[in-house]
Amino acid sequence: MSFTTVTYDKQGPVAIIGLNRPDKLNAINRTMVSELGAVLAQAESDDAVKSIVVYGHGKAFSAGFDLETDWHADNAASVRRELKKDFDLIMRFWDSPKPTLAAVHRYCFGSAMELAVACDITVSATDCRFGAPEVRFGSGIVCLILPWLIGVKPAKELLLTGDDRVAADRALALGLINHVVPDGQHLEVATALAQQIATNDEHAVRLTKRAINRGLEIMGFRQALREALQTDVEIEMHETPESREFNRIVAEKGVRAAVEWRESRIQATEKAEAGESS
Repeated sequence: MSFTTVTYDKQGPVAIIGLNRPDKLNAINRTMVSELGAVLAQAESDDAVKSIVVYGHGKAFSAGFDLETDWHADNAASVRRELKKDFDLIMRFWDSPKPTLAAVHRYCFGSAMELAVACDITVSATDCRFGAPEVRFGSGIVCLILPWLIGVKPAKELLLTGDDRVAADRALALGLINHVVPDGQHLEVATALAQQIATNDEHAVRLTKRAINRGLEIMGFRQALREALQTDVEIEMHETPESREFNRIVAEKGVRAAVEWRESRIQATEKAEAGESS
């Protein structure tokens, strides 16, 4: 199979999937969602593949899902259908019968961070920065997996502030990732871990992963994520004069210009309030 937004290689029993839109910091668009699903199916159906690694080509792992892709519709059913495609992609890495590992560097933002965290093991380069800036864009969280993996208090801090400058050592302390390695060694280390897993009894590895995931299912993990997805639909459907202007700027000038516009409005409001109180 040939792909335009992902690459697929094998090193012995390890399948290596590369996000391949380096000119867009590997932002995940509709095509990549489809191709990642296809390439995962290819790896999972190959009996020679025992573990799967995902990484990003170029300067970063991924800046998240592509905000500049115009998929929004004017009804909740259409919005939910599109968001569920993103949700299902993230959960493919969680649900894969084969161990999944993410090798991340430079930027690991938004739903791309959720995808990396949904992998069984995540290896980060020292230079990587993490964050979920969705609230800054008036968007919600596609897959609300963080509270289950790092705890409610840290998840609230990350998701409510929209902080996108979380350093790798902080991510390690929070439990977002498993290892921090020198810059440029993230893929090598993740592949070595995948090779180590591949030497173990395949049946035992598969059932152990399933048992761990099943424990969370019993606590209501899947139902909670589905309900959170519905909340994201409500967030995406809610429109204000500010969100309309924000989306107009995104369409015409790009995400960075829209964020700068919103931040300038906040600064202007703060200056006005300071002037009134003095």
